[in-house]
Amino acid sequence: MPAEQYAASRHAAWLGAAAIITNEVGQVLLVRPTYREDGSWLLPGGVVEHSEHPHVTCRREITEELGLDLPLSAVLAVHSFSAHHPDLQPGTHCPGEVRFVLDGGSLTPGQVEAIRLPPEELPEYAFLETRDAVQRLRPVDGQIMLAAYRARLGNTATTHLADGRHILAVPALDRHDVHVRYRPLWNSPLHRSPVPERLPVQQAWAWCFVLDGRVVVVADPGPRGALPTLPGGTVESTDATPEDTLHREAAEEAQLTLTDPVRLGWVLDETGEVYGGVGPNARLRLTARVTAIGPAAVDPATGRPFARLLATPAQAAALLGWGPPGAQQAQLAVDTARERWRLPTARATAIEEIPAEGMRLS
Repeated sequence: MPAEQYAASRHAAWLGAAAIITNEVGQVLLVRPTYREDGSWLLPGGVVEHSEHPHVTCRREITEELGLDLPLSAVLAVHSFSAHHPDLQPGTHCPGEVRFVLDGGSLTPGQVEAIRLPPEELPEYAFLETRDAVQRLRPVDGQIMLAAYRARLGNTATTHLADGRHILAVPALDRHDVHVRYRPLWNSPLHRSPVPERLPVQQAWAWCFVLDGRVVVVADPGPRGALPTLPGGTVESTDATPEDTLHREAAEEAQLTLTDPVRLGWVLDETGEVYGGVGPNARLRLTARVTAIGPAAVDPATGRPFARLLATPAQAAALLGWGPPGAQQAQLAVDTARERWRLPTARATAIEEIPAEGMRLS
């Protein structure tokens, strides 16, 4: 085939590059462009210019749009966009697009303060929970954002998408539509001293370790996605101790059998608003060793089964949206598990789902 004929036979497509950038608690940065007639928002990024590589585009666009020079650590997703996709703006003559989504990392408060937008192009930015972010994005852009962000959280390989849908095996976080949730008490200090007698303990959550140093995370499905928590829950009047609460809730939510729970500390809740406004109370944080995981079952309190995931403690902290204090608490749990049960530090790996039939722990 002559060179000109061969060149004409090749598929032509636009190239684009964008970044997942978060704040300390895992909220995703979006920008509002002036040029989108439907008012939809975007991830920071833009179009690849002639002879430019996508990673160069992404870093250049971040600097132009945010005034920040950020390193890019990984390609999280590669997305193929059809020429006739319904989310294309009417009148757009697009031959198709390949979009790269890269990891722009988490910004410190100082970096957030340093953001400077070009007001004629981007009058506004916001850090949003992913459940809220998808409401401001076009549907396909929301699908891409979620898949890329979950690839970062779950430590999976680069996600490949076509028109917003996975073309290979669907990772666990996507399969269960797991979202990071901002929690108002994320930066409350963990008190290592015993809980004062004047404070009732309203909650008992635990870092529950399996033999390889990973922990169990449960995610409660709902109409707006599944929200991750540590095993545990609200202390009931029938529970003699918070440890009894932990054993009961871990069995009901995740079918876990636990042994040797250890108190790590407690967080002060000044209002007790989520418990009916009971006033000041303590939210207890523990760690425990998992000795058995039974078959998946319906949670009696909600009437639905929880997703059961295995994650490294660092991944669990990121999923919980507790920011740096969560990472510190995770490390405290790791240190306690190593000293008390001689458990190893979990190696970096992809978040996995616990099989429906349970797991044998020897």
